[in-house]
Amino acid sequence: MKQPLEDIKVLDLSRVYAGPGGSMILGDLGADVIRIESPKGTDSMRDWVPFVEGESTYYMCANRNKRSITINLKHKKGRDLFLQMLKDADVVLENFKTGTLQRMGLGYDELKKVNPKIILCSVTGYGQTGPFSEEPGFDPVIQAIGGIMDVTGFPEGEPTRVGVPVVDIMTSQYVAISIISAIRLRDHTNTGQHIDISLLDVQLSALANVASSYLNAGAVTERIGNGHSYIVPYQVFQCKDRPLMVSAGNDRLYEKLCNVLGHPEWADDERYTTNNKRIANRNELTSSIQEIFYEKTADEWFKLLSDAGVPAGPVNNIEQVFEHPQVRARETVEEIAHPTLGSIKMVKSPLRFSGLEIETKIHPPLLGEHTEEFLNKELSLDKNEISRLKEEGVI
Repeated sequence: MKQPLEDIKVLDLSRVYAGPGGSMILGDLGADVIRIESPKGTDSMRDWVPFVEGESTYYMCANRNKRSITINLKHKKGRDLFLQMLKDADVVLENFKTGTLQRMGLGYDELKKVNPKIILCSVTGYGQTGPFSEEPGFDPVIQAIGGIMDVTGFPEGEPTRVGVPVVDIMTSQYVAISIISAIRLRDHTNTGQHIDISLLDVQLSALANVASSYLNAGAVTERIGNGHSYIVPYQVFQCKDRPLMVSAGNDRLYEKLCNVLGHPEWADDERYTTNNKRIANRNELTSSIQEIFYEKTADEWFKLLSDAGVPAGPVNNIEQVFEHPQVRARETVEEIAHPTLGSIKMVKSPLRFSGLEIETKIHPPLLGEHTEEFLNKELSLDKNEISRLKEEGVI
């Protein structure tokens, strides 16, 4: 089946998650993604636990549908090989510190001389400009500086990091969107593009209503635990066995919730008839609701609320997530062949099309797994040349 990006070649110099996660999306859509690392390895994700027979499960989650080759870009012959590869490439993706690529002689201006249509996507913590532009960018630091930690957690507790590298994950999606957009623009202009993506910019865009509330109303959102600063009731309630998230996002849903709880009179109570009033009387209302939720299990309440059309769901642990009937029905987990582990399991791409099948054709590659094959078939180097390059530390 024809894939949307099957005629696109990506040279991926990126490491960790934000860059590789983005190139994985491109690979899922059919792009030929060639992952380029130092012969000694440059991606610290390969070293992060837990391991399965020496292979990092962290690395696996962001690197399917790619080939892996090793080139020492600090060696002149390595740079020459890269520039040779560049001639028929469409995209270069990198997330070195600002200025690193230029110092290596591989900045955008140099790349354009070899391939005027090349699209360079640079991912950094703070962007290519500004006083912090040369600072390293790490997800938890950006969560701290970008404000998401300050609005996450309980009022009496400390600011809290989101439990996954959420800034990296969101950035990876902007990587894919921006590259696809640049390719589409190139179709019209016949010229390339240098894309400047900053983790901090992405984090600020993700503040959404928190940012808008401050910028337009001067409201500084504070931590409120598992509740919502501007909607009530919209929070976790403890049931007989475990927590349940309930999202009564408007007056109609609030009325339905009251009926399920056996207190229809709460919907007409002057203290709670509008969301603004419920916010003003948050503690009294949510305390009364909490007492009732203790009476049944989370699954029992979920059934009642679901039947009434009130959005709700038990707080699942990770094991429960992958045993969930909806997750199983959607066949979200796939098993793919792996050269050293036999097979591995991965969460599939969430992209679903009516006339397109997203496939995992290549396992997360071993370091340099495709180097010799690539150099021989695509750069026409013979075995003797490849051996010499190995001896010289170029590959």
